[in-house]
This record gives sequence, structure tokens and C-alpha cells, in this order.
Amino acid sequence: MNIAIHGRNFKPEATAFIQEMFDELAQRNVEILISEQFFKFLKKNRIKNIGKNYYKTQQDLQNMDFFFSLGGDGTLLESVTHIGALEIPILGINTGRLGFLATTSPEEIKMAINNLFNGYYSFDYRSLIHLETSSDLFSGINFGLNEFTVTKRDNSSMIVVHTYINGEYLNSYWSDGLIISTPTGSTGYSLSCGGPVILPQSKNFVITPISPHNLTVRPMVIADDSVISIEIEGRSKNFLVSLDSRSRVTDASIELAVSKEKFRAKLIKLNDKNFLSTLRSKLNWGYDVRN
Repeated sequence: MNIAIHGRNFKPEATAFIQEMFDELAQRNVEILISEQFFKFLKKNRIKNIGKNYYKTQQDLQNMDFFFSLGGDGTLLESVTHIGALEIPILGINTGRLGFLATTSPEEIKMAINNLFNGYYSFDYRSLIHLETSSDLFSGINFGLNEFTVTKRDNSSMIVVHTYINGEYLNSYWSDGLIISTPTGSTGYSLSCGGPVILPQSKNFVITPISPHNLTVRPMVIADDSVISIEIEGRSKNFLVSLDSRSRVTDASIELAVSKEKFRAKLIKLNDKNFLSTLRSKLNWGYDVRN
């Protein structure tokens, strides 16, 4: 079995669990490939059994059976960009904070590896968002798992986001910005701006304005086979365009269009985990003395 691993710096209290993971993989004769920066971090912190190889490009991951993401949800979003169209199954191991996507706790690592070897898992396919631009803002990695966002910069005045669906005019959002999220991203930035929670397998996008000037403007759910075109207007010359946690500065001359990506993210779902249980445990849904 071949497993690729990507992670970020972890807290000292997670060290024992991380070492246990590498020891377990070594005992099972797993061939591992670690992202370059994380490999250097592990070596600096004297983690054993990490092997001698690391990957630099997506091409290096061609023969991987699984991909372990060690960190929080931000690390998993990075992992998706490393994998791209290869659709390698991702196991999210949470050494961070909330862990809405990375649902496997450090204490469950050994059990999770055992489940992988015994086939006690299924796949949770998540749609991705694709950004088409008139100039290459994201070095070819023009997709994201959570959302596309356009916002004003710093303390500049509000912007106007002229929005079209399949070529038909929808609205001009006078606001601090606009979020277009996938069902996965509906529990992220969009939710904090008043957007609805969408079940992962729903075939939708959510358009959510950020601090709209007109209070009658509300989030909108549309079909994910739509193409959403955007034109930006404002007093400031520059605006911020983001795909998940990756941001770029651009100006009003750029042409932007958002649609569903052709490939998907393939998350590993262990048998005792599901989206509804995650809602209850991570967002405290149903937390009531009457329950």
C-alpha cells in the first residue's frame, strides 16, 4: 500500500500520536511519501519511520492509494489542491481545532489505519468549485473545495458585485463582498454570513453577500450546473479574490466566472462518521438540556 501525507506544524501534545501513526505504517510495510515542507518539519522534530522520500509535484502522487491530511480543515483544503484531478482518497486527521472536514481525532489514528486495511470505510464525494479568469491568478490551481470569494480590501468603501447566472442578470450586490460556496463550504464562511447549511450531496451553490447594504438581499441557493459571471465595481482600484484560503489582489478589469469543477474531492468516511453526526458534535446542534 502507498500512502501520501501532508501536514502542518502540530502541537507538542500531538507528537506521541503522530509518532504512533508512522510506527504503525512502518509495521505494515506501507510505502509513504510526505510533502516536502512537512517532511522537513518531521525530520527537525526527530519523528522516526518517516522514510526518505517526499513529493514536490502532483505527478509524484500518481501511484498513491490514500492521502493522509494531518492538521485542521485548512490543511485538508491544501491537500485537495495537491491531489487535484487524481482524486486520491483523503483521510482527514484533526490535530487542529474545529476539524469539521478532518474528523479523525489523534486518538483514533491507529483504529483508522486498521479500518483502511480491512476495508471498513466508504467514500464521500464532494463537488469542487472552478474559477475561470481572464488572467491566471492561481497558477493553474483554479479550484477549491469550500468557496470562491470576492471582497473589498482593508478599510476601503463597499464594492458593487454585478452578478449573472447563465448570462442572465441576477443582481448588483452593494456590499463588502460576495461568497459563492459549495455544499461543503456552506458550513464555513457562508454560514457565518447568514447562509444556509447544505447537505454535502446536494447539487447546489450558495450565493451569500457579505454585509450587504440593502437588507432585503439574502443568500440564494442555485443549481450547481449554473455558470455564475461576476463584474466588480468600486471606488478602490484593487479587490481581493479568494479560493478557499488562497487570496490574490486584482482590479476591476478582470473577468470572472464560477462553475462546478469536472473532478471531485474524495474523502474517506469511516463507518461511524457521517455529516449529521459532525453537525451535532462540531456545531453543538441539538445541545439542549431537554435532549
